[in-house]
Amino acid sequence: MSTEPPALSADRRREVRRQALSVGAATGAYGISFGALSVASGLSVWQTQALSLLLFSGGSQFAVVGVLGAGGSGVAAVLTSTLLGVRNGLYALQTSRFLGVTGVRRLAAAQITIDESTAVGVAQPERPAQRIGFWLTGIAVFIGWNVMTLVGALVGNAIGDPRTYGLDAAAAAAFAALLWPRLRSGDAAATAVLAVFVALVTSPLLPPGVPVILAALAAVVVGLRRGGRHEAPPTSRAGELPGADPVP
Repeated sequence: MSTEPPALSADRRREVRRQALSVGAATGAYGISFGALSVASGLSVWQTQALSLLLFSGGSQFAVVGVLGAGGSGVAAVLTSTLLGVRNGLYALQTSRFLGVTGVRRLAAAQITIDESTAVGVAQPERPAQRIGFWLTGIAVFIGWNVMTLVGALVGNAIGDPRTYGLDAAAAAAFAALLWPRLRSGDAAATAVLAVFVALVTSPLLPPGVPVILAALAAVVVGLRRGGRHEAPPTSRAGELPGADPVP
């Protein structure tokens, strides 16, 4: 008996492609803010572009330029970025179940395992649709994010002092945008409040970047104390992506 999943209909393939490309276009466009903020924080255009090409994780990228722009050390920037990037490894535990890739394709899948590609992939009920959703979303975000990063970096160099336009607050706004869609449960909201409290209390006392690390560690402690308790995820209407973030 064949174990191959049934092929998708043409209409179903179009539906998945439309969903993936819409998410990819919306997320990729947000890369312009990263590019502008990065050069405003002191990185060159090429350093900015390298972050998007190699790191390719929106939250981690904003963490790097946010800490460096505030005068923090490179070590603090890397530690903060790494803590935020741990979630991508957890996503891989989900996506590996339906991708089934090895070798070079496995490396490519690892590079585009982000919030959006994971969300679109796992939201599909059929395995072929999961694969299409994951790959198409990840590739669309990767291309759009890197193109718009370059645009933002070039524009950022041209507009002068970012404080004139309020770009010095862009990092805080970006982190708020990343956090907000996930505050759907009481535990998540309480953890966010604790992390904010830790950051506010320690910011006047410690070097830039260290309060963010302490806030992240506080959230980890809360997660460990919760043990294996899980709240049921909210139900989604057809076509919605549960838990998708606006940035990779």
